[in-house]
Amino acid sequence: MADHYGSYFKTLGIIIDMLLLNLAGLAGYLLMLNLPLEDLHLGWLHVLLINFLWFNVTQATRLYRDIFARDAIPTLKAALGSLFLFAFLIFSLIALIADFHWYSIPVLVSLLLFSFLLLSGKIIFLLWRRSSRASRIDYKPVLILGTGPLATELKTYLDTHPILGYKVIGFFDNRPGAAVLGPLEGWLSYARENGIKEVFCVLPDEELEEIYQLRRQADQAMVRFKMVPDVKDYFRRNVKVQWFGHMPVLSTRTEPLEIRMNQILKRGFDIVISLFVIIFLLSWLFPLLAVWIKLSSKGPVLFRQLRSGKNNESFRCLKFRSMVVNDQADSLQAVKNDHRLTKIGAFMRRNSIDELPQFINVLLGDMSVVGPRPHMLQHTAAYAALIEKFMVRHLVLPGITGWAQTKGLRGETFDQQSMQERVEADIWYLENWSLFLDMKIVFMTAVHVVLGSDKAH
Repeated sequence: MADHYGSYFKTLGIIIDMLLLNLAGLAGYLLMLNLPLEDLHLGWLHVLLINFLWFNVTQATRLYRDIFARDAIPTLKAALGSLFLFAFLIFSLIALIADFHWYSIPVLVSLLLFSFLLLSGKIIFLLWRRSSRASRIDYKPVLILGTGPLATELKTYLDTHPILGYKVIGFFDNRPGAAVLGPLEGWLSYARENGIKEVFCVLPDEELEEIYQLRRQADQAMVRFKMVPDVKDYFRRNVKVQWFGHMPVLSTRTEPLEIRMNQILKRGFDIVISLFVIIFLLSWLFPLLAVWIKLSSKGPVLFRQLRSGKNNESFRCLKFRSMVVNDQADSLQAVKNDHRLTKIGAFMRRNSIDELPQFINVLLGDMSVVGPRPHMLQHTAAYAALIEKFMVRHLVLPGITGWAQTKGLRGETFDQQSMQERVEADIWYLENWSLFLDMKIVFMTAVHVVLGSDKAH
């Protein structure tokens, strides 16, 4: 790490936040229960459990990672994500093992107080860090071995990201140039004379023997040797690197949902949300809509349609029937003012009510609350032939809502460009998944449902 105080401030931050958590909990109970301190019987197991939950939540959200290098907005996002996940877990536990009404008000007050203290503390730290973190960076002088566009790009990146802690002294290459300090054979003596302990090599693969020689020299002189391969023509984003023995394996994208713990978190979130909707909404709404749908036209209450799921495996997607029974339901996409829609169907589609039975699909494991929207099988085949990365979106479970839908990319598809934008949004979600992102998408979807959408038909 570039800063020499990173570990110290990380530990200090954890301790301070734990103190704030316990003080907020104590204050919340004293205020709401009106008990003097000596009469408040604290369950130490509960206190330990709460601290254990908070610590593990912050590890999952990486709240204390790169405490000096991380920018302000990501820091505050991590803090908010930690608070949301912590509150969700606390109230879930209370609902399962305790008298919810007795605990809920003191816990809510404590959480609100802790949220205020935590966010205030983070803002104060960020303001202090803004003026002092540059002075706490131990800049390392480094050399770049090689020249060209990649070398220039590397120097620009290091210069514009001073928090990384590198100061580029210059270049060494056998090709002369204005910024070149000398030929490659002179880099080692220059490094020794100027106390340089780290170099970046940007030489192309054709000069592999030269690279080996430079690395051997660096090892002998105890200089850290870092390779910067020119792979931008193959990977135009961050790549994931794994080692199979001595072989580096580069993946074209990171997939957080490949991690087992993330899969468990997402599945738990899906089960809790789908059970909530099924028990508290569908339990009474289903029979009302069933009667209305039956009166509007002949046919079943639920419409079951084969759609493309994870790994392109088909499943029966459930919806409230919104159209009269017709032969084109499995081939023709709904359009604005579609003559097949019933009156109740048009109302349900405008308010996304027809999608509610899909929470049953979520509970069964065919879908997730959040993910790429599933398409009809023939549409999947058609778009896969037109759009290069269309099938990538099928690496995760399809969702009732998704990142694309929150960006307004929903409803009728008019052209290939519209679908291309949806695919890009779906792939972005796949590469950037987090539990906080799912919560954000659910919240944004709820707002869209309340406000309505002119693209829902």
